[in-house]
Amino acid sequence: MADGRDIDLRAAINAISDVVQNRPRPLREMDQIYMKTGDMVLQSELVAKWADNKRLAFIGDGDAISVCVAYLRHRGILGYGPSEIKVFDFDERICGAVTRFADKEQLSTLSAQLYNCLDAFPQLGDFDCFYTNPPWGASNDGASVNVFVQRGMEAVGNNGEGMVVIADDHELEWPQHVLAATQRFALQNGFYIQRMASRVHLYHLDDNPDLRSCNLMLKSLPGISAIDLSEPITDPERLSHFYGKDRHIHIKYVREKKRVDYGQAHDDEYYYDYFEGGK
Repeated sequence: MADGRDIDLRAAINAISDVVQNRPRPLREMDQIYMKTGDMVLQSELVAKWADNKRLAFIGDGDAISVCVAYLRHRGILGYGPSEIKVFDFDERICGAVTRFADKEQLSTLSAQLYNCLDAFPQLGDFDCFYTNPPWGASNDGASVNVFVQRGMEAVGNNGEGMVVIADDHELEWPQHVLAATQRFALQNGFYIQRMASRVHLYHLDDNPDLRSCNLMLKSLPGISAIDLSEPITDPERLSHFYGKDRHIHIKYVREKKRVDYGQAHDDEYYYDYFEGGK
């Protein structure tokens, strides 16, 4: 079994490819942009080590890092990982993909729940750490990021750690403003920046393929009062341009159309061109 010093890279990449095959296609209008596979391998190893033997909440998880972390440990590729992983996502396709993969591979530590971050968080203080890769807030100075971060803080009850994945570009102005806003929000809510790994991930992003993201590591300050209440978020200033310029929140859940052919190509994606007389 791998101990962090000797990881079978081929086995890790092949395992991540199983997860990617299971993942639903991203909805760009919902700001779902998926991390590239090589970076998913490195990110999953980092998250597994960071959250070793802890209860980990994912506040959204289009990338499926949660599944990667659970699967790599289950396969013995990693010798460490969280004791519990739960995904909270408003996309029923993502929750369904997590649940089906966990059932198929018997990942007893992994589960998912349909949840919109504008609603009160349902499991206040039930986790030790949280992970989120939220809408990056290019059009709202990071307000959308801080909604997801707030729910992560509530998940750990103001007593724990968080990993926030957001855009990190030293040339563009908006990522720098968002990073500053996220750090201010953390400090205002009793968390400090423990460390930051800059520009470590690339994405399948057609309009800016070189845009990278960072890992911003948060930790609660000693003596901060526990959170005993979670409330819905309704402030219009926090909700405007949530998924990009003029893309406001108007969808509560992305619902999944039930099918019997998960993992196969959709029949509306292709057609057959037969040899003459071949059909």
